[in-house]
Amino acid sequence: MYLKTYDDWEKAAERLYLQDPDKARYSIIYQHNKGLFKVKMTDDATCVQYRSESLQEFKKMEKFISNLLRHMASTEH
Repeated sequence: MYLKTYDDWEKAAERLYLQDPDKARYSIIYQHNKGLFKVKMTDDATCVQYRSESLQEFKKMEKFISNLLRHMASTEH
């Protein structure tokens, strides 16, 4: 199921990650010919997805993922 807004996806993905950081994972797919990106966060029980053609939303997603990776790499959980 795809969420309707990027903000909804980001909040749901953050909740999913914080529930169990060891199980959460994400993937990003970019379809150049359509100018479309898809992002998915899952823990095998729950899956939240979002798709968009907006470069602005892609930049927001890139920043969110960057912060998430920083959190994953930190020693403080």
